[in-house]
Amino acid sequence: MSSDYVEVDFEFRPLDADEMDILCALLAEFDYDSFETTDKGVKAYVNADSFDENNIGVAVSLYNFRSKIKWAVKEVKAEDWNAEWEQNGFSPIVIGEECVVHATYHTDYPKCNVDIVINPRMSFGSGHHETTSMMIERLLNIELQGKRVVDMGAGTGILSIVAAKRGASSVTGIEIDETAYNNAVENCRLNGVDVTMIHGDASALAGVSGCDLFLANINRNIILNDIEKYSSCMADGATLLISGFYESDLPIIDEKLHALGFAFRNKNVKNDWTMAEFALSWHV
Repeated sequence: MSSDYVEVDFEFRPLDADEMDILCALLAEFDYDSFETTDKGVKAYVNADSFDENNIGVAVSLYNFRSKIKWAVKEVKAEDWNAEWEQNGFSPIVIGEECVVHATYHTDYPKCNVDIVINPRMSFGSGHHETTSMMIERLLNIELQGKRVVDMGAGTGILSIVAAKRGASSVTGIEIDETAYNNAVENCRLNGVDVTMIHGDASALAGVSGCDLFLANINRNIILNDIEKYSSCMADGATLLISGFYESDLPIIDEKLHALGFAFRNKNVKNDWTMAEFALSWHV
C-alpha cells in the first residue's frame, strides 16, 4: 500500500460540528482513516491507493446535510503529511486521569501512572478521537493482569501498549495498513513493551486462540463482516470491546453478535460515537 495520502478539505456553510462528525463516519466507510477539524470544516485523509473521487459525492449524498458542503482535493506526500502532523496536529492528552499520551518531542506534559509515548504518523489512534479515548478509558478500568489480548486494526498501537503496560500476559496487534503497522512497531519499541504486531487483516487471526479480551476500534461494516473471525479466536467468557461507529449502528451490531453467542454488557457514547462491550459465551 502507498505511503502517500490524499487530503480532502471540506468547507461547511454554516459550520455544524454534528454534521462534520457524521461526514467523517460516512467517509470512514470508504477507508478514510484520519480527520482534522479546521476553522471552515474538516480535512479528511485516505491512502492514495484507496482514493476514488466518486466516493466523496456518494458519502455526501448518504445524509441530508443542512450545511452546504464544498471540497478540494490534493495529494499529500508521506513526509509532508508527517511533518505537518508532528508540528501542528498532535498535543499531549490525559485520559481517565491515569493515562497520558504524548509524542517523543513533547517535554511539557502531566505525569500519570500509564505513560504512553508515540511517534505520530499517518495512523489512526492518538487518543484525541472519541473512539480511541473511550477504548483507553475502559482498558484503564478492566483487570488486565495475565489476560491474553488481541488488538484488531491497531493503528498507532496505542491500545496494545496500554494493555501491555497494565499487565496483559500477551498482546497481539493486527494492522492492514503498512505505514500504520510500521508506526505501531516503532511505538511498541519506544514504550518497551512486548507486543506481537502482525501486518495483515482478520485472516491473520487463524493463528490466534484463547483470547480473553478482543479490541476492535474500526468501523461498523468491518466489524459486521469479520466478527465470526473475531469470535473464533476468543475464549469462552471473553470480553469484546468495539468502537468506531455511531449509536444508531448499535442495534444491527447487537443483533449480529447475539446470534453468535455474544451478550451485550454496556456502552459509552461521546458525541454520538459509541463504544460497546460484549461477553462471549459458547454455551448460549
